[in-house]
Amino acid sequence: MDQLRGYLEELRSLVPGSFEGYVRPPVRRACERPLQIVVEAAVDTCALMVAGLRLGLPAEEDDLFSKLADAGVSTADMAERLRKMKGLRNLLAHDYPRVDDRIVFETLRSGLGDLEAFMEQVARYPRERASG
Repeated sequence: MDQLRGYLEELRSLVPGSFEGYVRPPVRRACERPLQIVVEAAVDTCALMVAGLRLGLPAEEDDLFSKLADAGVSTADMAERLRKMKGLRNLLAHDYPRVDDRIVFETLRSGLGDLEAFMEQVARYPRERASG
């Protein structure tokens, strides 16, 4: 989780305040790779939690998010947001011609907050489980 926090802080420092500032090639490229890394770190966190909580093997990687939501670690809404971010990450990594710069920029502007909220949900879970 500390690594994910560090990546988020780094990425936040790179994101410009406007779409026009974002679409300049050096800025856009500088933001895309850290976004991929942040989403991959979140997916890895989900996989570790699913394994650690013995929630069963997911049929596919996207099922990690719903398994955590079903177990009460995160919300169903968060599972859907993470699923969408993972889809964007896959486009960035594997289908670059289909990337919509506006969607990437909006994800950078709002999705980073979603990832921070996810980290809070994950951090809260052991405490809630112990007290419940």
